[in-house]
Amino acid sequence: MMSNDLEAEADIMCCASCGITKDEFEYELVPCWVCNFYLVRYCSEKCHEDHRPHHEALCKERVLRNEILFRQPESTHLGDCPICLLPMSTGLGKSMIQSCCSKTICDGCSHSHYLHQRQQRLDRTCPFCRHTVPKSKEEANKNNLKRIEANDPVALRKIGMERYHEGNYENAFEYLAKAAELGDIQAQYYLGRMYQKGEGVEKDEKKGLYYLEEAAIGGHPEARYSLGSREWKNDLVERSMKHYIIGANLGHDMALKVLKECYKWGDVTKADFAGALRGHQAAVYARKSPQREAAAIFQATQAGNVR
Repeated sequence: MMSNDLEAEADIMCCASCGITKDEFEYELVPCWVCNFYLVRYCSEKCHEDHRPHHEALCKERVLRNEILFRQPESTHLGDCPICLLPMSTGLGKSMIQSCCSKTICDGCSHSHYLHQRQQRLDRTCPFCRHTVPKSKEEANKNNLKRIEANDPVALRKIGMERYHEGNYENAFEYLAKAAELGDIQAQYYLGRMYQKGEGVEKDEKKGLYYLEEAAIGGHPEARYSLGSREWKNDLVERSMKHYIIGANLGHDMALKVLKECYKWGDVTKADFAGALRGHQAAVYARKSPQREAAAIFQATQAGNVR
């Protein structure tokens, strides 16, 4: 993480050199044109040069950071299903976390395992570790507690999000911070959002940005999309398009939709848009399987029965 001294240097509301505020300046303050870090802005080329000795350390750090940030991840943060080894789908209800082993199993493998056990009249077990499925919420909570005591990042993130939805933001932050420290990418994304909104922690734009970037580097499509939107709002169109292209290649629908509009406006080239479209199609196709299609039909049928 950036040091406190480097974080304290950045300020988007005024020129980092002469201190003129955004409201006092006739034109827009522009970010450093070496590292394009929007949290450090200048009113003129002279101010940029004058402030260079003070900004140089952060500038070099951001240039190296950009190299990592704009690499295309091999997959989303969810990776592959540990059973069928196909890329995990990112939509809601497309996978399930097992409380016994904290493994995330795709809906196709979960449904196939369920059908097999029902046909053979077997006791229900976890598709991965074959541990008996909890018969009550209390039993599932006991499993989660064991995983939490073992410092399992997935279990920590899961209970952190439960606390978040309950409105207990401070407790949620503690669990998510621990999960993020242990490398859980989804926890890093949620932590970034909490820093941005000041939920359970003092609002901190720079720490929020750091955790969003960490999540994006780890393949989190929504984090990538958020960064693209942020760069767009700060008039950093080229950086914004890079984020959206990476997001589209990960199968993010909204990123592709935005790129389509930007292509109409001339903000992205035909070649880049075509490449992102092919990447999106490939990512979506790679997640398909007969088992997952059968699970989707079953879920739709069950939803219809409930109605």
